[in-house]
Amino acid sequence: MTGPRQLPTRRSALAGVLALAACGALPAFAAEPFPSKPIQLILPFPPGGSFDPIFRTLGEAAAKDLGQPVVLMHKPGAGGVMGTASLATMNEADGYTISVMHNSVIRAPLVTKVTWDPLKDFTYLIGLAGLTTGIVVAADTPWKTLPELLADAKKRPGTISWGNVGAISINRIYGERLAKLAGTTFNMVPFKGGSEAFTAVIGRHLDVYGDPGFGPQVQGGKVRLLATFTSERLKTYGAPTVKELGYDLVIESPVGLVAPKNLDPKIAARLAAAFRKASADPAYLRQVELFDMQPNVIGGDEYLAYAKAQYQRDAKMLADIGFKPE
Repeated sequence: MTGPRQLPTRRSALAGVLALAACGALPAFAAEPFPSKPIQLILPFPPGGSFDPIFRTLGEAAAKDLGQPVVLMHKPGAGGVMGTASLATMNEADGYTISVMHNSVIRAPLVTKVTWDPLKDFTYLIGLAGLTTGIVVAADTPWKTLPELLADAKKRPGTISWGNVGAISINRIYGERLAKLAGTTFNMVPFKGGSEAFTAVIGRHLDVYGDPGFGPQVQGGKVRLLATFTSERLKTYGAPTVKELGYDLVIESPVGLVAPKNLDPKIAARLAAAFRKASADPAYLRQVELFDMQPNVIGGDEYLAYAKAQYQRDAKMLADIGFKPE
């Protein structure tokens, strides 16, 4: 006769479970699928600018594919650099915090002291579109053309105010280069964001604004577009390019999305695929068209390659104009 069967002890049962899990027999400790919570998208500019509706519609479209909300968070400062730069100092990259990337961030180490590297401290996810820089004045100003504005500025150097977002943007630098080529200077005024600058120029507290995001203001009749820093004229407007007016100045200014460095490639690919799909969403494309952005979707590797090349171009350009870092 055999004795009564013994029930397994609690300790032996736990040991068995752990052994099975170690052998891969139990999926009890499998990682949660990404994403399992909302994704935060940092906009490095104040509320009310052109990036708000553009990236809100993009985020809404991406959220449909990701199955989680994409929540916009404004983090302005340093001319649109501070918000994006905050990712460079994050300890962990989990894909739940991403940011808009633009050329002022790439250029930052060339013009001021920073503790991060724009080419090493981010995971480049996707390039989305190019910003279009225009030169606008209030609709009731006497300047009807860019030559008229420059002629007046030449008579009164340093008197006419010219606004840009940030003190180190390429738009600010090219505004100064234009003035130099025309034989004059402007009173350069940095703004925190486009909404603040447009309010100033429409209210005649600022004479000229030279930045992207002018579309709705021009179409609403509040400002007059004198010229654009594009290689060709925009189809929507009759304004000439700065180049065709005799000044060889063309601004290329793409924007895209980045995450902190060392992001899991699978998560990076998931995010890139969702935002690539979202970049074809009709509501997003309407906003891009409204603000005169040029769609140009590229992958993360290509965007990083562009950033590296742009860094070298900016270094040469700043050296050529004799710019001294702050």
